[in-house]
Amino acid sequence: MRDGAITRRRVLVVICVALLITASLLIMAYLSAVSQADYNKGYEIGLEAYTYGLPLLETSTTFETMTSINVSDGAFGPVNQFNNVRTLNNPGSTVVVAPGSNGLSSIAWLDLSKEPQVLHVPEVQNHFFVLALIDPYTNDLQNFGSVHNTPPGDYVIAGPGQQNAPIPAGTQHINVDYNRIWIIGSTQLKGTSDLATVNLIQDNYTLTPLNQYGTNYQPENVTNPNTTVQYYQIPGGLDFFDMLGQQLKEFPPPAADQPELAKFAEVGIGPGMAPSHNVHLSKDTVRGLQDAVAAGPAQIKNDTQTLFLASFDQHNGYLVGGFGQYGTNYPLRAVVSQVGLGAFTSDQAIFAMSWADRNKKPLNGSTNYVLHMASAPPVNEGWTLTVYDLKGALIPNPINRFEFSDTSQLTNNTDGSVDLYLQSTQPSDPAQANNWLPTASGQGFEVIWRLMAPQPAAIPGILNGTGWQPPAITAVP
Repeated sequence: MRDGAITRRRVLVVICVALLITASLLIMAYLSAVSQADYNKGYEIGLEAYTYGLPLLETSTTFETMTSINVSDGAFGPVNQFNNVRTLNNPGSTVVVAPGSNGLSSIAWLDLSKEPQVLHVPEVQNHFFVLALIDPYTNDLQNFGSVHNTPPGDYVIAGPGQQNAPIPAGTQHINVDYNRIWIIGSTQLKGTSDLATVNLIQDNYTLTPLNQYGTNYQPENVTNPNTTVQYYQIPGGLDFFDMLGQQLKEFPPPAADQPELAKFAEVGIGPGMAPSHNVHLSKDTVRGLQDAVAAGPAQIKNDTQTLFLASFDQHNGYLVGGFGQYGTNYPLRAVVSQVGLGAFTSDQAIFAMSWADRNKKPLNGSTNYVLHMASAPPVNEGWTLTVYDLKGALIPNPINRFEFSDTSQLTNNTDGSVDLYLQSTQPSDPAQANNWLPTASGQGFEVIWRLMAPQPAAIPGILNGTGWQPPAITAVP
């Protein structure tokens, strides 16, 4: 009997141990599944939040960089005053991506937290110009300039909390939703002989604090000038989302973004939120968020390629936009923040960009290309064709030629068409050399057409692919 009891006890022990092992395995499997689910959620939502927030952080770091000095120096300088680029852009002009080369920029960052600023728009003759109001999310809110025949005068730009303030007689109210507004101005430059004229136009773009309007106001004369620019970068890891939380709190998102924000809040991302200090997030969620930020740049690059390929066949091998207003198209907004931060709306300018030839092979300076332009773009204020390196900088070359435009003295074919040559070495044929736009041997590059003030009837056709098409980029055998 005793041996039988011992045997039964041993069997029970074995059964209990087996049950414990099974339970442990089930618990481990459950915990592993929870861990993976937390990671996946952090990663997937984090990647969406990266795409959503990138333009906001790009604008913020650009603001911090450009206003890090206390005297005007080109596009850099203090808030609430215009800082003018007074000479042609060159390969060293890298403060913005893909700078234009047929106009001079006038940049102003408005801080409307204390009071409105009065923008003076001068009378501008015989030059295309635009002063675009860009919000922190990179939306082009309003454009003063040639396209809308803006009357010369004074415009009171008022942020939240200032919009009901009385304004001086003879001025006009412009209400905006944010206390930080980026004015990106561009004035057409018709060659180097036109510099003095354009500089004078720039001098007449002014900003005046509302309480100083009507006085002989001048920006403060700085006694200790600081001209050392401090370059700010978007942070990595959880700091990206911490900074995003700060920016979302300072610049509340539009109502249409609320569904996206509700999703972000599930992983501790949102206005005033800082995931790095959120003790309620699991370590796996945190790990997913960190990996999402690390993967973010590749995701934006992939989105750029996706948009490019989707537009490729319709637009003769180009990504063609109407940019500047994005609604809830967050991927497009993020892509444009990387290829053309601060893009204007399509009534001001239409952009056509390409990184590949007509056979979808990446552009490279070791290959020669020809672009056959059967007809000029339908524009009221001119067009340009510019090549950039893959970081959006003008390409150094021995003849300092960075673009062609409607004012270029190009050699026409007998039928009036024009062939443009993109290659690293000068063509031996003088006619081709006259139409040569230099590239850099062995280096990838991008091509950007700018159509300034496109003719209104042509805009829908250009954007939907039924109107004027950019010339295909053909590799020369």
